[in-house]
Amino acid sequence: MTASTQQAPPRASRLAGYLLALAAGATWGTTGPLSTGLYALMPATSIGFWRVLLGTVCLAAWGLLFYRELFHVDRAGWLLVGLGGGALVALFEVAYQFAIAGAGVAGAAAMLYTAPVIVAILARLILKEALTPVRLLLSLLVMAGVALTVTGGSNAGAEAARLGLGAGIAGGLLSAVSYALTTLMARFAVPRYGAVRVLFLEAIGGVVILGIVLTLAGRASTPPPSLAAWRGLVALTAGSVLAANLFFFSAVKRIEAAPAAVAATIEPVVGTVLALLLFHQHLSLPGWLGLTMVVAGVAGGYLQEARHSPSQP
Repeated sequence: MTASTQQAPPRASRLAGYLLALAAGATWGTTGPLSTGLYALMPATSIGFWRVLLGTVCLAAWGLLFYRELFHVDRAGWLLVGLGGGALVALFEVAYQFAIAGAGVAGAAAMLYTAPVIVAILARLILKEALTPVRLLLSLLVMAGVALTVTGGSNAGAEAARLGLGAGIAGGLLSAVSYALTTLMARFAVPRYGAVRVLFLEAIGGVVILGIVLTLAGRASTPPPSLAAWRGLVALTAGSVLAANLFFFSAVKRIEAAPAAVAATIEPVVGTVLALLLFHQHLSLPGWLGLTMVVAGVAGGYLQEARHSPSQP
């Protein structure tokens, strides 16, 4: 059954989905500033590993205490979400940390949010979702706005060039691809397994794959060295691993992948504003123009969902 033949969810459900994707993006926006604060305390690869591990432990404990069905998954779920989704999580965790450390919070966010265009195109090819001119235009608008926002600000206080710009660019592009593919996987898997179970399976797979790959690469994860490092990791886990992913997976259960990706594009705006406040950065006129474009694109996506009647594809 294709997207064109499926019955669209009620308008209220679609609006809730868009708002959940917006909440996910806003929560993900804290990742860059919090990670930047941790770089002086521990390696980027260790940050990615430990925040996923803590998230996995929290979900497993919740499942053992309150929801034993969390662990009841068929073989297809383990292969698709546990192995496939876990590999995407592992790739994203390492790639985005390298992007932030190599290109700074702003540069990493700019490269990551080429993802809405990738999602819109792949959603059409793989999930047969509608690729309307409005959706494509909104994706391009927010992508251009992100680029202006993050290149129109300074990088004072960031960790730009810590690992080298080349590593930052490679990490940013790989994180965009992994984010786009995770969005499509979630659009397929969440209606079948539920948001919490998908997050749990991804996290388990991600931890195992990260642990193996980092060890083989000679970059075995090191424990947080101080109370301050633990506090930062707990904040990252609670926000960008647990809350943001639950928001986003709940969103893609209600709306298509393309509008969900557009809504989540609020992330780099939040990250940039936090960087302005925490690191005393500033925005130039092009930066403010880009900020306005992103907000306009996200608002346009919301209005599209508000006008989407249940009878439309």
